[in-house]
Amino acid sequence: MSADGRISVLMGIYNCEKTLPDAIDSIISQTYENWELIMCDDCSTDGTYAVAETYAAKYPGKIILLKNEQNSKLAFTLNRCLETATGEFVARMDGDDKCLPERFEKQVDYLRSHPGVSLVGTAMQRFYNDGSYGAVAYCPEHPDRFTPHKNGPSFNHATVLAYKSVFDALGGYQVLPRTVRGQDRDLWFRFFKAGYKGDNMPDALYLVREDVEAVNRRTFKDRWISFQTEIYGYKLLEYPLHWYIMPVIRFSKAFVPRRLQLLYRDYQAKKMK
Repeated sequence: MSADGRISVLMGIYNCEKTLPDAIDSIISQTYENWELIMCDDCSTDGTYAVAETYAAKYPGKIILLKNEQNSKLAFTLNRCLETATGEFVARMDGDDKCLPERFEKQVDYLRSHPGVSLVGTAMQRFYNDGSYGAVAYCPEHPDRFTPHKNGPSFNHATVLAYKSVFDALGGYQVLPRTVRGQDRDLWFRFFKAGYKGDNMPDALYLVREDVEAVNRRTFKDRWISFQTEIYGYKLLEYPLHWYIMPVIRFSKAFVPRRLQLLYRDYQAKKMK
């Protein structure tokens, strides 16, 4: 049984001790107060768990802390959070990002006023460790089953808020070798296949930390398994064969210098606007 109006915030955390306080504080500062934050530590090797433990002790009943027995990656970790969630809604948040105080209030209001919509994302503002800001990353206002081919990401994963019943019906995140990364794209393919509708708000209510190191963490293997997920999704949604050239083009980014990848990302974000 889910609590009416409550938001269960799912946060998988791993080696983010320096940024985690800002992320948690941005949840605590929400104007929408009916939330629970469920964090699951994926066997961090720094002080992340201790930081999270301090907050959980300070906010009993509001902040819930879990810990994996072994490093199991994000899809498994988020599913553990989902199993504990009691809210009517589920929201995503990452341990190295921040969100604006009005984020949850605006997203809940949007879903309440759009009965046919099951999930809503937002634009997100990139920021860097030196305090500067990058481009705003937008997604299409009304994505559909063809958006993954035409425009790339249907939603900015960490920005979404949805009815928990949707996550339950989809079985949460698939835990597979190919979803070690790209578990969100896998989810969107299944979301559209099931006939759900989601929208994106143009407001940049989420601040995503971005730097060269973030791009450096995306290895050739990461690109390869993301490519596999795209092929899975194209088959699931029965895309025409000639469309398969787009996943090949996106996979080819693995051979592009990482600094150029950052520049291209900012260009694409501005183009989407």
